[in-house]
Amino acid sequence: MGPEVLRNVSFHLAPGSFHFLTGPSGAGKTSLLQLLFLAQRPTRGLISIFGQDVATLPRHELPAIRRRIGVVFQDFRLLNHMTTYENVALPLRIRDAKKADYESNVIELLRWVGLGERLNAIPEVLSGGEKQRAAIARAVVGRPALLLADEPTGNVDPDLAQRLLRLFVELNKLGTTILIATHDFTLMEKFGAPRLVLEDGELEILS
Repeated sequence: MGPEVLRNVSFHLAPGSFHFLTGPSGAGKTSLLQLLFLAQRPTRGLISIFGQDVATLPRHELPAIRRRIGVVFQDFRLLNHMTTYENVALPLRIRDAKKADYESNVIELLRWVGLGERLNAIPEVLSGGEKQRAAIARAVVGRPALLLADEPTGNVDPDLAQRLLRLFVELNKLGTTILIATHDFTLMEKFGAPRLVLEDGELEILS
């Protein structure tokens, strides 16, 4: 067993709230997001998501909870054999939504994030910033109950970063709970949401 990354971390994200997660590199931000996305299980303690203790939930029940969570990973995790459009539409296909019901919404979202001309491009020909935008579009397309984003604006210019944050704000207004890990203090100051600050594995909440 490796060293304990997080300790004495206790917080509550109210439904429909918007928070930033910040702190120095190595503080445990990605580890915390992985716990919330159920990619890892805690070695001790309680994690309650949507009113369920996911630390003790049977493994076969986890996918249903994951489908209610949108995630933007630092490494994007786009599927290389799928086009930009197919990657973004994937969460809807998994829910067995009909293409006729979501196709226009997916295309509109891709245009909004500046990928309207890249619908049929595969990930290997996309730039880092384009992959980032595709990953964000995929995470928000299904209007998840909880959105977790790990440095979602790290590969885009400041103007586009603000545009993407406004997309998160609009999603939040529709009821999605949002937690964004970032080092970008300019963005945090501009959007003014409360901050969860991790340092040396411990957490402080700043309003």
